[in-house]
Parts: sequence; structure tokens; C-alpha cells
Amino acid sequence: MDNPNYRSGFVAIVGRPNVGKSTFLNRVVGQKIAIMSDKAQTTRNKIQGVYTIDEAQVVFIDTPGIHKPQNKLGDFMMDSALSALKEVDAVLFMVNATERRGAGDNFIIDRLKDVHKPIYLLINKIDEITPDDVMTIIEQYKNALSFKEVFPISALQGNNVPELLTSLIKELPNGPQYYPKDQVTDHPERFVISELIREKVLQMTRQEIPHSTAVYIESIKKQDEVLHIQATIIVERDGQKGIVIGKGGSMLKRIGTLARKDIENMMGNKVYLELWVKVEAHWRDKANLLNSYGYKKGNY
Repeated sequence: MDNPNYRSGFVAIVGRPNVGKSTFLNRVVGQKIAIMSDKAQTTRNKIQGVYTIDEAQVVFIDTPGIHKPQNKLGDFMMDSALSALKEVDAVLFMVNATERRGAGDNFIIDRLKDVHKPIYLLINKIDEITPDDVMTIIEQYKNALSFKEVFPISALQGNNVPELLTSLIKELPNGPQYYPKDQVTDHPERFVISELIREKVLQMTRQEIPHSTAVYIESIKKQDEVLHIQATIIVERDGQKGIVIGKGGSMLKRIGTLARKDIENMMGNKVYLELWVKVEAHWRDKANLLNSYGYKKGNY
């Protein structure tokens, strides 16, 4: 890097489940790399998104929502989220403007007290409240930590996101460009494809199914300029399998159609997607299966 004033660094995004961390990450990098859903605990792995401009590069780490674990998958998600705080240059603590400060926020604040880096408070979803409400929310948090700055934002609409990025970059150290300027994530394509499929399962199914679902990519092959992808959706019970498949395979077909469109947009390629559904009882509590499906301790 020829520019001695070039700034770069790693920034963790933390917060309770469903506060909008993935929406923010996708907004910043300009395309979908993290899946979004109105269901909590959507993100399970740390997802790195890379934001590059002429003067700087910021590597954002979108973490799973911090919550009380209920199984080994939950333990993995918690360890993954908290480990992101260890070696970053700054932290974005995101809260939901439509919810009062609660026990989950206080749990995160206690963990952040040991982080000796700039911490920004992001009050997300201001598009859903009135301007007067913003000051009330700031009052709830202002004495909790010594925040570098407080930014009321809308990750969905982009309000105040450019101003946040400008402030954040000023706090980063001088450093190298870690990734090529056109790269927006460090995750392999298999991971992103599996997440896009899982997102559609989250969107199209109901009740307890989303939390007991994983997606395993069996193969990716390119033939005659068409990407042939075979993937298996993992559920825990026969009843869930029936719901994901749907009457005459209708639900699975809808999931596949929606996922294929997103994958084609990401890959810039025509895609032929084959989906299967497999029952694997209690997979969220089996270490060998967690490893197989990509939830590996080496990932954090």
C-alpha cells in the first residue's frame, strides 16, 4: 500500500438477537452476505464483511445475537460472539430502538466493560420511532459505558450510516489493505450459498423449524456455464421434514426458487439447484454433526 495514511482494521458488531446486525452489514458492503429474518438467532457464525474505499478498509465481523445457550449449538454461537471482542480495533454495540434496555443488553454491556477499544452505541430502527423517542433511549444507555459516540441509525434505510463510517474510519490505525478492493466477504462460496438457502427456510416455514435447521452443501459443479448445486436441508423431526417439503413438494420448490435467484445474483451465474431434506435427530447437541455442518470451534 503506497498511501502511508491508509487506515484499516477489524470491527465487531454485537447485540441481542434480531436487532439488525446482518441488515447493517449488508447495507455497508452493498450486497447480501449475511442472511436476514424476523426470527431471532438467525446468524450462527461470525460473518466477515469487507468495506473498502480509497482511503481505508474496514473488516466487519457480524456476530450471532448474544443470548442464553440452550444446547451445544447455542454454546457455539455464544463463544463465537464473545470471541469477536478479543482482537478487534473497535466495537459497534447495536440496540433496537423499539425495545427498552433489558437483561440481554446488560449482559453484553458487562462483557464490553473488559474491552479497551472504542465502543460505538448504534440505536437501530429509528425509522420505526419518533425523534423524541431517540433521546429517551440515549438516556437509558448513556451511563452504562463510556461510548466513543452514539449513532441513531436505520440499517434498513441507511440513515446516519455514512456518518458512522466516517467517524469509525478516523479511529482505525494505519494499516494494510487486507483484501482485494472488490472482495466483500472472506467466507467461501459454499458457506454463503448454504446461508442463502437457510434464509429461505426461515422465511417460508413457521414455529420451531428455523432453529432446528441446517443446510449442508453436497456439491458445486460448473457445466456448460451453469452452476449445478446440490444441497441438503437438515431438520430434527419427521414432522418438520414434511413441512419443509410441503404438499407434493410445493414448499421445497418455493424455497429452491427463491434461493436460486439470490445465488444467481451473488455468483453472476445461471444456477441449477437441487434440494433434499434429511432428518437428523438432536443434531444441535451432537459435536460431530455440528462440525460437519460448519459450526466448528476453529472458526472463532
